[in-house]
This record gives sequence, structure tokens and C-alpha cells, in this order.
Amino acid sequence: MPDRETEISERRVQIAENLAAVREDIAAAARKANRDPSEVSLIAVTKTYPASDVRILAGLGVLDVGENRDQEAAPKARETAGLGLRWHFIGQLQTNKAASVAEYASFVHSVDRLRLVGALSKGAVRYDKGLTCLVQVDLGNAEPMDDNAARGGVVPAQVPELADAIAAAPGLRLGGLMAVAPLGAEPGPAFERLSLLAMRLRSTHPSATMISAGMSGDLGEAVAAGATHVRIGSAILGIRR
Repeated sequence: MPDRETEISERRVQIAENLAAVREDIAAAARKANRDPSEVSLIAVTKTYPASDVRILAGLGVLDVGENRDQEAAPKARETAGLGLRWHFIGQLQTNKAASVAEYASFVHSVDRLRLVGALSKGAVRYDKGLTCLVQVDLGNAEPMDDNAARGGVVPAQVPELADAIAAAPGLRLGGLMAVAPLGAEPGPAFERLSLLAMRLRSTHPSATMISAGMSGDLGEAVAAGATHVRIGSAILGIRR
């Protein structure tokens, strides 16, 4: 039986190889879209994976980490404190969990209602921090993304009101927009719609430059449409258990 040190070493090699391939995929997609690869930030989605994988990622230079459940993210953030990580909360968020998320997260990608804005603002003020929030846009999803979370989001017509509320809330900063490609449809056109919405948002909120779109299966389409942040899990860490 291999010892723990050997297991961690082997896991590091595996993650490093996967990470290099993903980074090259991002760079290739950016070049194809006549974009500078440095314009696209990688968020490693670590849900269901242990804190040891997060530490490996940090050692490989990945400091942006995504989680979609507070009950898993909060203890993982505590276990990896001191590594300089930026935690991105990307899942549907219950209002009563907002204060907990505000304690460790730097970004919340899934803001989809006014009540959540208020709850996150209270949490950010409580912990005396600035919390960057993105409006999650519904691009046509009616089905859950997985067993744990619905895809969620507001319809495009509701984006301005929610964005204005975030921008005006104490402790919060409007980062931009986030979306998940609709199930059963080509992701490219959906991400193009998101890009147009982001352009409109920047006409009233110029600093809201983030476009969070693209996962392991559709990062190329997302980068082509202007994504600034892609959320990659299985292509780096393997198929989730």
C-alpha cells in the first residue's frame, strides 16, 4: 500500500498534467478568438474534492478556487487558510448562508435576487470586506445543473435592477455577469447573448468587466464569446466521485 506522501506526490503529478492541458486549451481558444490568453482567468472548481487537492493547486499557482456549496466550502476554506486563495462561490445560495459565504469568499458569481444582495451586504459589512458579486443570468435553463443545485439566474430584463442594487449595496462591488450554458443547446449562441448583455451593463457600470462563463465542456465557446473567467473542474481534477 502506498503511503500518504506517495499518494499526494502522484496526485500532484496528475493534477499538474491536467492543469497544463487546460491552460493550453484556454490559450488556444484565446488565440483562435484573436484574444490575449492573459485576458482569461482560470477558476479551479474543487467541489467534492479534498482540501489536499486545493493545496496542490495552490502550489501549482492556481489561487482562484470555486465551490458551489457552503457546507463544503466553509471548512475547506478554513483548512487552507494562509495560502492566499481567492474563493469564488458559484452555486445557488440560500439567503441564510450568505453571511457564512461572505466570511471566506472574495467573489459570489450566483447573485439572482434582491434579498440575497441585502444578505451578502450585511455579511460583507460584518466582516469589513469588499465582496465582488456577479449577476447570474438565466440563458434558458429549466433543469438542474446536477443533483445539488439548479442553474438559476435572472432573466435578461431583470439584470439592470439587480446590478444597480449590488453596485449601491455597502460592502459589495458589482463585478459583472455569470451564466451557465443551457442544457440541450449549443453553448456558443447563449454565450454570445451573455456577451451582449455584459456590453450593455458596462455602458452604465464601466467597472463591471467580468464575464464568468464556460466549464470543462464548453470553455472554447465561452472564450470565443468574451469570457474573462472560466470555471473548470473535472478537466483538472478528474470525474467527480
